[in-house]
Amino acid sequence: MTQAAFPKLLRSQIAFDIAHTIRDGFDKHYRLFRATSKEARQHFERGAWAEAQTAARARIDFYDQRVQECVQQLEDEYDPSDLTDEVWRELKLHYIGMLSDHRQPELAETFFNSVCCNILHRSYFNNEFIFVRPVVSTEYIETAEPRPTYRVYYPAADGMHFTLQRIITNFQLDAQFANLARDVEQVEARLQELYGDARLEPNHQIQVLSSLFFRNKGAYIVGKSINGNRVYPFVVPILHNRHGELILDTVLCDPEQIAILFSFTRAYFLVDMEVPSAFVQFLRTLMPRKPRSEIYTILGLQKQGKALFYRDYLQHLKHSSDLFDSAPGIRGLVMLVFALPSFPYVFKVIKDFYPPPKETTRAQIKEKYLLVKHHDRVGRMADTLEYSNVAFPRNRFREELIAELKQFAPSLVEEEGDQLIIRHLYIERRMVPLNLWLTEKENDDAQLEHGMLEYGNAIKELVAANIFPGDMLYKNFGVTRHQRVVFYDYDEIEYITDCKFRAIPEPRNEEEEMASEPWYPVGKHDVFPEQFGSFLLGNPKIRKYFLKHHADLLTPDYWQARKQRIEQGLVEDVYPYPQHIRFYHKELSNIPAAGSIPLPPPFMETLENE
Repeated sequence: MTQAAFPKLLRSQIAFDIAHTIRDGFDKHYRLFRATSKEARQHFERGAWAEAQTAARARIDFYDQRVQECVQQLEDEYDPSDLTDEVWRELKLHYIGMLSDHRQPELAETFFNSVCCNILHRSYFNNEFIFVRPVVSTEYIETAEPRPTYRVYYPAADGMHFTLQRIITNFQLDAQFANLARDVEQVEARLQELYGDARLEPNHQIQVLSSLFFRNKGAYIVGKSINGNRVYPFVVPILHNRHGELILDTVLCDPEQIAILFSFTRAYFLVDMEVPSAFVQFLRTLMPRKPRSEIYTILGLQKQGKALFYRDYLQHLKHSSDLFDSAPGIRGLVMLVFALPSFPYVFKVIKDFYPPPKETTRAQIKEKYLLVKHHDRVGRMADTLEYSNVAFPRNRFREELIAELKQFAPSLVEEEGDQLIIRHLYIERRMVPLNLWLTEKENDDAQLEHGMLEYGNAIKELVAANIFPGDMLYKNFGVTRHQRVVFYDYDEIEYITDCKFRAIPEPRNEEEEMASEPWYPVGKHDVFPEQFGSFLLGNPKIRKYFLKHHADLLTPDYWQARKQRIEQGLVEDVYPYPQHIRFYHKELSNIPAAGSIPLPPPFMETLENE
């Protein structure tokens, strides 16, 4: 394009006005998004946990609300005949110009795509009218605020204890610490253990993100220590003790523990960020194996994460040749699940019809998945990405899978030339189904015990979050690469508070005792925990380890007590890290010696690997 020709393209007032409207719509969205993230700090300081949960749930819908507002405004103001191809092309060029000094250009591009795809026909989704790939660079964006993305501290000059105390006090939390000096000593001892005998290099420094990460009842300091060419990531959780005072609960410095904290099984963190791409880049230095898409989602920017995931998926599809096939495991009654072996995710399609005993509808199933999207997943429910009108290359599908899709979900499948269009699906991280995992570990007692311990812990943590899994069969749970058990089948979940946990009545006579069907009335939401063992514990080894750790799950008293606590408004503590590494995991006076806790080696050997 010549310089003389370029200005002639930018002559449409309609294109300029629409671009301005979309940019204003995004700015409104991010302004509200940041305001909610800032309020999370106040909720934490006051211990207002119910308010914090309500705000976190509400924030999830902000994006879709702003997109719909923008679409409605454009549809009200412009006739479809005005939106010619030429206008769409010019509109995108205007929009790019408006993002040249923007602090969140990548998010604004995704917002543009969302608005346009709500107006355009799907055949336009991958053309020149939208941002198929990012146009505006996010490298080295400077903050307009006085506060930088991260602060740098120099322990060699100020001393480690003073430096750590300054890191904490710089956040200026409006709440009293129980004993900050004592807590800092614990953190210092843990970090000194991490450094070992390493000599402190001239560049020794600690870098800490300038915003706290809030989720549920915790605030998290996220940083890294740099010494020579070695980098040590760390996270310090701040909690309230039973007196409402603040404590530093532990230090996470094991990369695996940090990855679990920021995993796909937790609700979105609330973080005040002017330049989100800078936070993503910092977190990538701590977790280099975690894709950017997942990090954006961690930060509550799930639409950006979804957009980046789809780009990664298309890139993988282009550079692979294996075929989509049915996912391993027992076939579900509600979902048809398929996967690409070389891609670590599964694709789930809701069937058109469900055999007995399932009594549900597609709308009800979608409501269950929406419930999970808005709920605190406490590290025990997989995140799902929901997509509509996804085009797959037909030649990458096994014919048997295509036949299965057309048989069980004909209303959602359409062939269009050399493409297979699926009108609605969910995508989840691939895990090993727990039933298959237990079969594989049949002769390994230690692993079997670990699996049952994790299975029961998963259920108990879901209960703490007011979630009853419904169908507790092992096939509905998966094992992650960190050997954690996670629930992933949501079509029967209910709130604990909506369930009635009952004991099985004693039979009054021999006829009732021998009856093949319950002789007592059973309501729709009645649950009989005593029955769980009959379909979960047929294997003697599994039964042994389940009863060793989680026998209480088979009693109605356990469930009734937890339900009562939830109804009283109590928000349970669910820790996203092992209990044994906490400084005060029992009583404030019971502090394990720092040297008793094994610490990992340096995370990275060279800064060049960042």
